[in-house]
Amino acid sequence: MIYLDHAATAPVRREVLEAMWPYLTRDFGNPASHHEPGADARRGLDDARVRVAAHLNARPGEVTFCSGGTESDNTAIKGIALADPRGRHVVVSAVEHPAVLESAQWLGRLGFEVTTLPVDEHGTVLPETLAGVLRDDTTLVSVQYANNEVGTIQPIAELAAVADGRGVPFHTDAVQAAGWLDLDVRALGVAALSLSGHKLGTPKGVGVLWVDRRRSWEPLVHGGGQQDGRRSGTEDVAGAVGLATALELGHGDPSVTAARRDRFVAAVLERVPGARLTGHPSRRLPGHASFVFPGRSGESLLVDLEARGIVCSSGSACAAGSDEPSHVLTAMGIERMVAQSAVRFTFDGSATDEVLERTADEIVRATAG
Repeated sequence: MIYLDHAATAPVRREVLEAMWPYLTRDFGNPASHHEPGADARRGLDDARVRVAAHLNARPGEVTFCSGGTESDNTAIKGIALADPRGRHVVVSAVEHPAVLESAQWLGRLGFEVTTLPVDEHGTVLPETLAGVLRDDTTLVSVQYANNEVGTIQPIAELAAVADGRGVPFHTDAVQAAGWLDLDVRALGVAALSLSGHKLGTPKGVGVLWVDRRRSWEPLVHGGGQQDGRRSGTEDVAGAVGLATALELGHGDPSVTAARRDRFVAAVLERVPGARLTGHPSRRLPGHASFVFPGRSGESLLVDLEARGIVCSSGSACAAGSDEPSHVLTAMGIERMVAQSAVRFTFDGSATDEVLERTADEIVRATAG
């Protein structure tokens, strides 16, 4: 089997498991407990927080561990919007993950006004478009760093600068960007950033929310007051250690993977009549290639490819089973019927030219019928 669905979830990495193992066995204590097993767990948690903060060029006290990208996005958007007295207007892009879009919609039910930013044909949010919608009562902007369905990388530093120029906090969902792109929050100029471990090779169920210490925000989860009251609940020490380890490992050399991706894309476009690349042709994640195959059903192609030993997806795993075309593709101006022919191939640095060449061969065979 060739697994090319890393954007949905990556295989758990051996190095991550080995780093986590002591906290699943010997150092299993509750980090809030005042005894030796608890202290051992606390040291592991504190060390993981320092390591994550170092990767983000942030302060350890700004790092909050949570259950994943969805919780992190929800907490950032709802928490900042509800805590900031600036106004009741939020801005999100049309191609965000559902965790962002539905959080904004929830705020809309509380009386907030939500503006959805359009994108160009590559799925890019243009800085001038953002500048045109900001208002004196805008309290938050959220634009993802890189798109999970088409791989387009957004000009986050430019967008964040536009928002900052108007005094508006800027959140970015960096779940797909982690391991590939620079996550220096100071260089990006963002106020909040979300991560998820299982896209990097940790077990599912751990994520991070980073919020600049100068920003106030309301926690979503209340209870025992863990993590300085930012996110109550007994911390997943092993998960935090695993996430710190995965961030440090990354996905390999991005330039090498991007070159392999480009050869794969060229082979598919050359050999499959009518195939079209979706997303930005060059400003995209290194391990991401997404296509539409007009006249074919994306779901039937997935079934056919899996029968041939190639596992991939038709878009966001969160929308699997839906008959509706991708909101990302339609926002980019792709016709609904064509959008339903979408197939996405995502991989890390371990995907060799030989693996991708075989994949291209099977795509040709699967689309020939």
